Amino acid sequence: MTIVKPEIVVIGAGIVGLSVAAVLAPDARVTVLEAEAQPAYHSSGRSAAAYIEPYLSPVIGHLTQLSRGFFTDPPPGFAEAPLLAPRGGLMLADADQAAAAAAFLALWREQCPAIRELSVMDACLRLPGLRGERLQRVLFDPEVFDIDVHALITGHRRRVLQAGGAVRTNSRVVALERTDRWHVRTDDGGTVRADIVVNAAGAWGEVVGRLAGAAPVGLVPKRRTACLIDAPPGADVRTWPMVHDIRGTFYFRPDAGRLMVSPSDETPSEPCDAQPEEFDVAVAVDRAQQWADLPVRAIAHRWAGLRSFVRDKRPVVGYAPAAPGFFWLVGQGGFGVQTSPALARIARCLILGEPLPDDIAARGIHEGLFAPERMGLRVED
Repeated sequence: MTIVKPEIVVIGAGIVGLSVAAVLAPDARVTVLEAEAQPAYHSSGRSAAAYIEPYLSPVIGHLTQLSRGFFTDPPPGFAEAPLLAPRGGLMLADADQAAAAAAFLALWREQCPAIRELSVMDACLRLPGLRGERLQRVLFDPEVFDIDVHALITGHRRRVLQAGGAVRTNSRVVALERTDRWHVRTDDGGTVRADIVVNAAGAWGEVVGRLAGAAPVGLVPKRRTACLIDAPPGADVRTWPMVHDIRGTFYFRPDAGRLMVSPSDETPSEPCDAQPEEFDVAVAVDRAQQWADLPVRAIAHRWAGLRSFVRDKRPVVGYAPAAPGFFWLVGQGGFGVQTSPALARIARCLILGEPLPDDIAARGIHEGLFAPERMGLRVED
């Protein structure tokens, strides 16, 4: 018996688009269309590349924890080296933030039991240069890891191609028309026909949604800035943990022998090739220096990316009610990389009409949490 595989077009070759394409490709004819000259040009390639379980909300924490098995035990031949490297994370609180630290522990203690409190002395021994006089409480999370994003992107792309799929770069989608099937037209004049279109276009998600005639979901791209500074003289920062204050107003972390610093900004933006503002770079350095002795002689490099959110800061995953065969996969904010394996599995099941896997359902994850139509209702955080 001949099994007819559905034809699926995935718009966007960031981490989310490539990961869902990779899990769909064995059971479908998949074509990934990417507007830029290379995959992961925008948000995925500019991320902090960190695995952090107590992130944003318990739902996002569950998605992160459900992804860990893929990172620690990827498919054979997926990557030549481990995808995760131990980093650890310090969360700092001064007197004004002590209550926020207590609330953080109360929220995450059960889901992330490895988090523990350190004395100020222990924290300063772990990271020389911390301004101990300011510290009131310090939390340590040993389950923070660096993620090899390049290896992830390369591995997913390889899996798509090995399964017979295609990844086309320099192929910006300019029109979507549906008759009996979708007709996806690109700016080079080509047209790809598909039964299903997956919108994994990141910051351009609403733009693609309008092309399909789908109701908007309220996706807002927000600029996030980062810069590289030299390590303090004589310091070997390679083993330093990631550091941020408990309210998330800055972070810094080692990056190739230097320190990557961010003001954790979230400035609403139109979809674009985001560029850093000098003011935001200055804010990043100033905030980090308020908590640690970090001499800055020059900025070695600066960049920005767009992290896209909807109102309740959960991803949007599901078919558009008024656009048959059009599937939303957007709104991953700053957690797209670390949740991509779980989100890909969820999206695959919903696209193909399969039940969610037991391990996902056991966490209380269900399709209604991410359904596009929820954005037309009042959603409680």
